[in-house]
This record gives sequence, structure tokens and C-alpha cells, in this order.
Amino acid sequence: MPHTPPATALSRPNAWRGVAAAMFACGWGGNQFTPLLLMYRRLGGYSALSVDAFLGAYVVGLVPGLLLAGPLSDRRGRRPVLVAGTIASAVASLVLCFGGHGAWPIYAGRLITGFAVGVAMAVGTSWVKELSCGGDSGLPARRASLCQTAGFGLGAGVAGALAQWGPAPMVTPYVVHVLLTAAIPVLLLRVPETRPRLPLRGLLSALVDDLRVPAPARRRFRLVVLPMAPWVFGAAGLAYAVMPQLVGFRVGSWGLAYATGLTVLTLGMGVAVQPVAKRLRGGAPVVAMSVMLLGAALCAANAVVLSPWLAACAAAVLGAAYGVAVVSGLLEIQRMAGADDLAGLTGVYYTLAYAGFLLPAVLATLSAWLSYPVMLAAVAAAALVCLGLVVTGARVTAIPVVAEGAKAP
Repeated sequence: MPHTPPATALSRPNAWRGVAAAMFACGWGGNQFTPLLLMYRRLGGYSALSVDAFLGAYVVGLVPGLLLAGPLSDRRGRRPVLVAGTIASAVASLVLCFGGHGAWPIYAGRLITGFAVGVAMAVGTSWVKELSCGGDSGLPARRASLCQTAGFGLGAGVAGALAQWGPAPMVTPYVVHVLLTAAIPVLLLRVPETRPRLPLRGLLSALVDDLRVPAPARRRFRLVVLPMAPWVFGAAGLAYAVMPQLVGFRVGSWGLAYATGLTVLTLGMGVAVQPVAKRLRGGAPVVAMSVMLLGAALCAANAVVLSPWLAACAAAVLGAAYGVAVVSGLLEIQRMAGADDLAGLTGVYYTLAYAGFLLPAVLATLSAWLSYPVMLAAVAAAALVCLGLVVTGARVTAIPVVAEGAKAP
């Protein structure tokens, strides 16, 4: 039997805002590190490969947060899991605050940060959907994505500005995030719970079952969601991790401010275009991948030209692609999932999406043998192939509407 949210949740139409605040704070913590990559290279003496590996550690932490927290919250309740994730986000900033001069504390802090963001994405997105009332089926996905993206953007903007112009650049950004996050767990205690606590017996098998795509939707998942998802954060990685490192020498001492600007531009464009995704309905993945291809091509061209202005254009285009892709993917997943596996499938989607954030580390590793113009041309070619798959998949599959509780072996 499908689960119905309690009357207390439905009688408080603004209850979702507390969850949104947690998603915002965890997103802030997740992306505050990105514009600081150049700072760690200059002040910490880390190589390009090392700082890209810090990004990779974040993705490694995300995976258990995304794949375990969602199904766990389906069985044990949204509130305790998201409270734990929010506390973990603050702890991660404390680790980074006091361990900035050693590689291992940075790796540990980024792992914990990734876990916290994974919890916020999988659990928060589902909780916002369950707390949102009204006839607009796309509204919950847009709310969740906008809150998370706003946290990503503002966290990067404030951290970058503090690191460029503020005192103690390797400490102050993290202190701000700890203060921002401090009251969020208390706020979450007032948000209505939407999932009952189920017995622990059979929990492990239930967690695995919640990660399976319902049979009626599997073909569309393979042909549309799977080829598009890694490009969501692959676009972000190209825009504000790869481009600043390629053209940073062109802007001199303004490198940190420039990297911050690219991050804010990318995510700002992502926020601006997200309302478009709902109006595009089933065609949104095709539009997202078309714009993604254009952005990847601009990055490949700029690997030759090395222009800060062309990098900014590429970041804006990739930000637009990110915005449409992340919302259209969430809408696809919410149409596929029943109430009992919504958070689990949301976690699967975000895990695939964040796989793309490993792209900068992969490129940095391969740069010992291949030039960036060659590698980014290959990235653009891969985007073209994925666009072809998504176009074909959108044409031959219907938009899924899975019955509540439907799950095939």
C-alpha cells in the first residue's frame, strides 16, 4: 500500500522550507571548496593532480551518502537521516578548517562533505516532494534543485571572496559555513515526518530493493537517464574546475576571484534556466544534451585559444545545460518511482550524475600523455554520442508513469 503523508504535513504548506534550508547549507558546504582549488595550489603547494583528487574524494564520499541514506530514510524516517547529514556537513568544515596544511585532513574533510551532500540530495529531495502540496507535479523537483544549486553557488561565491580578500583564507570560509549550519538540525526537528519507522528486520534486503528501477521504466532509464546523468556534474567540472586551471595564468593575481566568478556564473545560469525544464517535458533531456554538446565544444576550442572570456562563455552555456539536465533527470526519476523507493532511486540518479564530477581528475591524470585540446575534443565527441542516444531513447520510449509500489524483480 502506498504511503500517504500525515495530515500535519499537508496542513503546513511551508514545512518544506526547513528541509530546503538543510539542502542549502549542505550544498554550500559541498561547493565552497571548488573555487579554493587555486588557493590550495598556491598556498599549500599542491599539484593540479592533487587538487583534482580532492574533488574526487568528494565524489567517493557522495556514493554511500546517496545510495544508503535514501533507502534508509524510506524505512526509518527522513528526519533522523537528514539531521545526521547536516551535522556531518558542519563536522567536515571543522576538519577542513583545522587541517588545511595537510593532504590527509583535506581528503577526510572532503569525504565527509561528500557524504553529507549525498544525504541532503537523496533524502532532502524526497522529503521536499512529500511536503509539497498542489497540482504542479514539477514544483517539488524545481524547489529541491533550486535550493541545492543556490547553496552550491552562494557557498562558492562567499568562500571565494573570503579567500581572495578576507583574513586567514584557509580558515575563514569554513568558519562561516559552520555558523550557517549550526541551527539547521534544530530547525529540522520541527518539520513533519512523512515516513513511518519500520522494523529493522529485513532492512538490508529492503535497501537493495529500493535501488532497483521499476520494470515499466527500465528501458527509458537506460536510454534517456543513464546517458545524460553523468553530464550534469561533468558540465560543472568542466566549467569551474578545468577552465580556471587552463586560463588562470591569464588573469594573474585575480585567479581566485576569476575561478569564483566562473563557479557563480555556471550555477547562476543553472538556477535561471531550471523553470524551462518542466515546460519541455519529455524533450528536456534532448535540449540539455544539445546545450551540453555546445558547451563541451567551446571548452575544446578554448583549450587552444586559452581565453578567459571564452571560458566564461563556455561556463554560461554549461551552466544552462546543467540546469535543464538536473531538473529533467529528477522529473524522470519522480515519474518512475513509487512512494516506497523515491529516495532510493533519487540516490541512484545523483550517484550517476556525480560520476561526471570525476572528469577533472581523469583529465589531470591523462594530461601526462595527452594534451588538453585533444582530451577536450574527445569529451565533446562523447557528448555527441550521448546526445544521439538520448534523442533515440526519447523517441522510442514513453514518459513513464509507474503505479505506487510497483516493482518488478
